[in-house]
Amino acid sequence: MRFLIPLIIASIVFLLIELYAFQALKTITKNKWIQWLWIFMAIAIYAYLFYVLFTTPRTAGQTKGFQMAVGFLLTFLIPKAVILLVMFGEDIFRGASTLISRFGASETQPMAGRREFVSKLALGIAAIPFISFLYGVVQGRYNYKVLKYKLTFDDLPEAFDGFTITQISDIHSGSFTNREKIEYGVNMINEQQSDLMLFTGDIVNNKAEEMNDWIDVFKILKAPFGKYSVLGNHDYGDYVKWNSTEDKINNFQAVKDIHPKIGFDLLLNENRYIEKDGQRIALVGVENWGKGFNQAGDLEKASKGISNEDFKILMTHDPSHWEYEVKHDKKHYHLSLSGHTHGLQMGIEIPGFFKWSPSQYAYKQWAGLYNEFGRFINVNRGFGYHAFPGRVGIWPEITVIELKRGSKTA
Repeated sequence: MRFLIPLIIASIVFLLIELYAFQALKTITKNKWIQWLWIFMAIAIYAYLFYVLFTTPRTAGQTKGFQMAVGFLLTFLIPKAVILLVMFGEDIFRGASTLISRFGASETQPMAGRREFVSKLALGIAAIPFISFLYGVVQGRYNYKVLKYKLTFDDLPEAFDGFTITQISDIHSGSFTNREKIEYGVNMINEQQSDLMLFTGDIVNNKAEEMNDWIDVFKILKAPFGKYSVLGNHDYGDYVKWNSTEDKINNFQAVKDIHPKIGFDLLLNENRYIEKDGQRIALVGVENWGKGFNQAGDLEKASKGISNEDFKILMTHDPSHWEYEVKHDKKHYHLSLSGHTHGLQMGIEIPGFFKWSPSQYAYKQWAGLYNEFGRFINVNRGFGYHAFPGRVGIWPEITVIELKRGSKTA
């Protein structure tokens, strides 16, 4: 019953979008074949979505079928929503013109052919997100980008001047379908030849078995000073209805067991020291802590034995942890590494000039590098994808950070 009202509201919204989009199509073409094809595709997309929703067991979580249904829906629905906005705006203008002509001094009439022009304009504008989403599903999810940063700290141990770190996050192996593309991305990670490799959580969507076919792919990752990891919110199996509590516990243990199989040291509210030439930096890894999500992370426990004077790198999956706990902590965590947001896998980004995504309305730190109080956090956009099987404008990321000793950050 609690889902009935949202379902009714969503149905009304979808119906309005479909009606406006279809009216725009009818305005510019009288071809019945095109019109019926349009209707058939709309019905097929909704039918497939409902089929997946009502036939997929809740124990399965978000399957590839579900993700594909969401992909089809967004690819076609968002362009139609653009059409609605343009056409609805024209309706308001036309209504205002009619009122002016009836009650005003002038007798303004709608321009002849304006409706057809606006319909063509709406369809033309809608083609931009349609092509973008189509590309995002077919190729964008594999459009790996290497983002490089140099961060300078005056208290960095001299031995670590020039030390490099590769960060990856949000693998979400349960979404993978193309082995060749994933191998290409993994090889790109290795090509960075960083000293240290850090993975900041969400190795699966829900179940440990999702990683079975990919262990041999990810175990080839290399870093001379080690590979370390933490858990993300999806690694706990909280988004699946399990047959028993024991099944969930066993799955969680199996997820944790994946990490050593691919050569990563999983930090569960723990820390390690990375040593080089007789000097060292502290690496701290917390379990997931997120506002509104699982808060298994214990920063105090994870930092036990580390002094305030140590140079510290913190791995914490959800950037809201940095915002609410980490950045004000007296231990002064020099650099925090997070993921989780994926940048919502869609947005507009012009490197160095502009970036926007709906993700920014949920997270203050949602993609890229941020600096407050001389403390940094990098929010990785994620290696994989989830829910929506694509990426539009916000590409999968491999982060390379070079640590420098000095007084300014370049």
